[in-house]
Amino acid sequence: MPKCNKIVRNCLKKIIGVWQDFVMRKALIGKKIGMTQLFAEDGSMVPVTVVELGPNVVVQKKTADKDGYESIKLGFGDVKEKDLTKAVAGEFKKRNIAEMKKSLREVDLFDSSFEVGSVLTCDIFSENDFVDVEGVSKGKGFQGTMKRHNFKGGRASHGSSFHRAPGSMGCRTYPGEVWKGKKMAGRMGTDTVTVKNLKVVKVLKEKNTILVSGAIPGRRNSLVLVKGK
Repeated sequence: MPKCNKIVRNCLKKIIGVWQDFVMRKALIGKKIGMTQLFAEDGSMVPVTVVELGPNVVVQKKTADKDGYESIKLGFGDVKEKDLTKAVAGEFKKRNIAEMKKSLREVDLFDSSFEVGSVLTCDIFSENDFVDVEGVSKGKGFQGTMKRHNFKGGRASHGSSFHRAPGSMGCRTYPGEVWKGKKMAGRMGTDTVTVKNLKVVKVLKEKNTILVSGAIPGRRNSLVLVKGK
């Protein structure tokens, strides 16, 4: 009986995960400012990340009738026209959007009242909301297997010649090759990472800033996408 319950729970988790992927989720483009800490009412310390969230401008609205699905394209970060390609700058001119934006991202149409030119701010999120934050992780350059894959390594002394080497990669006759997917040294970082279920601790509307619990991927001033539940 316990085994059946476990199978049912796993099936439900998969179904819920697929369902969540198809649900329209509110989202905004932001910028990671850095980390700090707050103190809760009980005196406990809460590590938080400061995220400048918005304002975002709706640059394009896609509809099911015309495009086959519904979404909006958001723009974030002021930029001069000379710093954009003609294609991107033309997109703003075509839709009569005066303030051009540096970063564009397409997200779900989570509110049908949005139109081209609408301005979205951080107040679409509330305190105690749970969000997923997507960003590009810090680049670490070329790293060995101990740092990149948490290999244990060999002994540090007493006649060892192994130390930080990766170990066996493929024997002689069989397999006689290095299999695809073998954990080896290589480039580390600069991957798209999503940290899920972070709590919105505070919303500072006047500063277009939110504080989320814990750490999020990326260096300071890097772009992030904050997606609500």
